[in-house]
Amino acid sequence: MNDTPGWASPGSAPSDGQEAGVPRPSEPIDGSGPAEKWSSMQPPAGQWSPPGTGNGPGAPPPAPGWGGRPQTVGWGQPPAAAKPGVIPLRPLGVGEILDGAVSTMRAHWRTVLGITLTVSVIAQVAIILVQRYLLPEPASVDPNATGTEALRQAADSMQSSLIYSAPSTLVTLIATLFTTSMLTVVISRSVVGRSVTLSEAWAEARPRVLQLLGLTLVLTLMTAAIMAVGVLPGVLIGSVAGVALALLGFLAATAVIVWLMVRFCLASPALMLERQSITVSMRRSAKLVRGAWWRTFGILLLTWLLTLIVTLIIAIPFGLIAIIMDGHGMGAFLTGQPTDFGWPFLIISGIGEVIISTITYPLSAGVMALLYVDQRIRREALDLELARAAGLPGYDTRS
Repeated sequence: MNDTPGWASPGSAPSDGQEAGVPRPSEPIDGSGPAEKWSSMQPPAGQWSPPGTGNGPGAPPPAPGWGGRPQTVGWGQPPAAAKPGVIPLRPLGVGEILDGAVSTMRAHWRTVLGITLTVSVIAQVAIILVQRYLLPEPASVDPNATGTEALRQAADSMQSSLIYSAPSTLVTLIATLFTTSMLTVVISRSVVGRSVTLSEAWAEARPRVLQLLGLTLVLTLMTAAIMAVGVLPGVLIGSVAGVALALLGFLAATAVIVWLMVRFCLASPALMLERQSITVSMRRSAKLVRGAWWRTFGILLLTWLLTLIVTLIIAIPFGLIAIIMDGHGMGAFLTGQPTDFGWPFLIISGIGEVIISTITYPLSAGVMALLYVDQRIRREALDLELARAAGLPGYDTRS
C-alpha cells in the first residue's frame, strides 16, 4: 500500500471479490447468497464489539474484514461505522455519496475553492476573449424565407452555432480535466481525514493529466463514432424515409452511448488513484460497474439534475442582468435580430459561469470519486485499506 489512501492496485484486491481461500466481507462464507448477505458472518449477540471497544475478558477479536461494516448486534441498531473522514467506511447509500461530496467542499474549502475558482476564472477569460475577438459574426436568418432558402439559412445557422460553441467547449473540457484531476486527489485524502494543499494536489495530479486527457479523447471519439454510425445512413438517403431512419439511428446511438458512458464512468478515478493506463482504467471501470449499472446510472442522473438546477438558479438571473445591462444586445434580442453582445454582457455572464463552475465542479468530481470508493468497498473490501491508511486502531496489520 502506498501513501495515497489505500488505492491498492487491482492485483492486491481483485474485483472478483476475494483472493484464494480468503472470504471477503462482502460475500457470505458459503457463497450461496448475494454479496449483501455478509451479515451471516456475524457472531452471536453479545460476543462481539467494534474494534477498540473490548467486550470484557476473553472477548474474541473482530473477525478479519469486519471493521467499519454495519453489524446487527442482537435486536439493537447497528453500531456506527468508522468515519475518519467525510464518509463512513462501509458501503454507501446515495445520500451518503452526495453528502460526502458536499462535506469535502466544506472541510477543504480553501483547497477546493482555490482549484475551482482559479481554473474557472482562467477558462472564462479565455472564452470571453475568443468570443469577442476571434469568432465570426452570427449568421443572419430571414424569418420570411421559405423553401430552399429557409433550409440554406437553417444550415448556415447550425454551422455558425457549432463554430461559435466549439472554442468554449474545448476550453471547458480542458478546465474540467484540470479540476477533476486535482479534486480527485483532494477527495481521496478527505476520505481518510487528511488535508491537502493546492500545491500538493497539483503535484500528485500533474503526472496523470495527459493520460486523463487521452482517456477523455478516447471516450469522445467513441461517442462521435457511434453517433455517426447511427445517423449518417439516414442523412445520406436524404428523403423523408432518410429523416425517419436518422431519427431512429440517433435514438439507438444515444442509448448505446449512455450505456457505455455509465460503464466507463469510473475510469477517471481509477486512472488517477490506481495510476493505471487508459485501457486498464476502462477495464477496471467496467468491472466495478458490472452488476450495478442501474444504480450507477441513477446516481449519475440525480447528480446531473442537481447540477442542472444549480446552473439554472444562477444562470437565469445573471443572463437577464447581462442582457439588460447591454443596451445594444437587448434591442437585437427583442427584435429577433442577430445578437452582438458587448463587454457588459460577456463580463456579467462570465461571472455567472465562474460561480456555476465553482459549485458544480466539486460536486460532480466528488460523486464520481466516491462512487468509485463505494464500489471498491463493496467488491474489494477497500474499507480495510482505508482504515489502515487512516491509522485506525486494530487495522495496522493485514489479516
